[in-house]
Amino acid sequence: MDDIYGLLLLYFLLTLLSNLCFADPPYTRCSNTTSNYTENSLFQSNLQNLLATFPSNASTLKFHTSIMGEKDADKVYGVYMCLNYVNDQLCHDCIATAAQDVLTLCHYNSKEAVVWEELCQLRYSNDNFFGKLSDDTGDIPLRNLQNISQPEEFKSFMTKTLRNLTQTAAYNHDSLSYATGEVSYMDKTVYALVQCSRDLSPDDCKDCLGSATEEILDVYYYSIGARLLSRSCYLRYELYAFYMGESSASMANDKNKEDIGRKRWKLALVAVAISCFVIVVLGSYACCYALNRRHKKRNNENPRQISSKNIHGDDQEFPYIGLASILAATNNFSDSNKLGEGGFGPVYQGVLRDGKKVAVKRLSILSEQGSEEFTNEVLLIMKLQHKNLVKLLGFCVDGEEKLLVYEYLPNKSLDTILLDSRKRAHLDWSTRIKIINGIARGILYLHEDSRLRIIHRDLKASNILLDLNMNPKISDFGMARIFAGTESQANTATIVGTYGYMAPEYAMEGLYSIKSDVFSFGVLLIEIITGKRNACFYLTKLAPCLLSYLCQGGQALELVDPLVIDSCDQDEFVRYLQIGLMCVQKDAHERPTMSSVVVMLNGESTALCQPKPPAFSMGRFIVDSCSINSVTVSSVMPR
Repeated sequence: MDDIYGLLLLYFLLTLLSNLCFADPPYTRCSNTTSNYTENSLFQSNLQNLLATFPSNASTLKFHTSIMGEKDADKVYGVYMCLNYVNDQLCHDCIATAAQDVLTLCHYNSKEAVVWEELCQLRYSNDNFFGKLSDDTGDIPLRNLQNISQPEEFKSFMTKTLRNLTQTAAYNHDSLSYATGEVSYMDKTVYALVQCSRDLSPDDCKDCLGSATEEILDVYYYSIGARLLSRSCYLRYELYAFYMGESSASMANDKNKEDIGRKRWKLALVAVAISCFVIVVLGSYACCYALNRRHKKRNNENPRQISSKNIHGDDQEFPYIGLASILAATNNFSDSNKLGEGGFGPVYQGVLRDGKKVAVKRLSILSEQGSEEFTNEVLLIMKLQHKNLVKLLGFCVDGEEKLLVYEYLPNKSLDTILLDSRKRAHLDWSTRIKIINGIARGILYLHEDSRLRIIHRDLKASNILLDLNMNPKISDFGMARIFAGTESQANTATIVGTYGYMAPEYAMEGLYSIKSDVFSFGVLLIEIITGKRNACFYLTKLAPCLLSYLCQGGQALELVDPLVIDSCDQDEFVRYLQIGLMCVQKDAHERPTMSSVVVMLNGESTALCQPKPPAFSMGRFIVDSCSINSVTVSSVMPR
């Protein structure tokens, strides 16, 4: 009799499971390959303290890394990640559950573990894994128990779909390493989601999701839905909008409505498609018309054609380089020689006939930098000589081609390193300090020590180039302006530069001075020491940029780049952060000069003034309602 009841119970459970997409979480991986921690040890205390802080952080942050402990042997590195579509309350509840589960399920006191809940994952380790791509050991593939017809065709379709989403998540800076998509398949709609740990570089994110795609489609290509849980990334696809709050049950209930609504949707889609087509055609015509008028206006304003005769200087020191020589050096501007794309056009590497390696800036025909700006940059750089300024080797003007030939700097621009966690790992604390001080000395030269007083107006990470020894060199002087000795500021109706680095008085009123460059330097300084970009700092909805996070009570030491946590002196970090905040104060008059900044950076001033509130800009909207006194600089490490 007991056997019959057992079989009936088993049948009931199997029937129930057949109607579910997946078994219930949590899913865990507890490493037993490393030594376990002992009860009541300092490691256990640090782990418990770290896990205790995660739920409160999850009320505002979907992704967070933290380190607890001072001694290497007892340090705990932790990270959690909520799926990006969940709200703050769900994220908090999920992480609170995960923090409990990771301790109860990994009952043998593992020093390394990861737990996946339905909407989040949490991981800790005694080794620093921040910014590192984990291998696929321990990945958990899960599937929907229902199969799909024509599985091979579906596999090919899902491979393409997931690869497209991977490209968006990895390389779109606004994606937060996350992407979703709805794609039609036969008479159905497939809903897919991919997400990477935000501390990964774009290439590592792509590699992780690429491996996850292959892994899940190799084993579960015949299923109507599947997901893969990895320590570094996550993917899922279904035939219902799971990330919009729908469930498999709601999909079944809506099936009868689909046939009724399908005809209406088709008519609506046709109408939308026609409207979009008309808008695109009219928009394209308007853009072409505007560009044509702009090009004519520029030619009218600059009737004088630029030639080598317009550039005066020592021909041997600043030679005119023929177009044929540059084409040969860059292999006719081949894509394989392309170093990057700036606001004024692409930059190529090349080798001149004498064997010298160079970087060639090719001004785009549609670039904002016209003939006047090009001439300005050549004349300006010819007059400047400083070890922290990029060196101009030559120039070329030939028909529509306007080219600048610079010294080649093998480590490229600072932004390419700051955005790549693998490259940024090579920027230890002392290297970052060297870069900051070099930039400061370069700006000081422009403002006070050169024969001219020069405002750069476009200081940003992508305009800081690094030589073989990681010495910084300021580049791109196309937007720079020269001041007479008695002038202190000027006004322009044409705002140029990059939002996130622009001083508020310049972004809103077109008013620029040496203090505008000081503001940009302050943003750069903070980005370098934190390893985070100001304009792409989306830790919370209320703090859209790095400066706003500091204004709204963000703890300063939580911003220490995890990649330099071992080499960074906390007191020095706080000092440099305070100098950066002094540079980004809302009132330009309150900002220090670069000569004062250089003195403070060198530690020659025993005390720093308390900075007043900074302003931060999102587009042309300036926010200033914050108090600098709310910035917390107390240590997050236990005493």
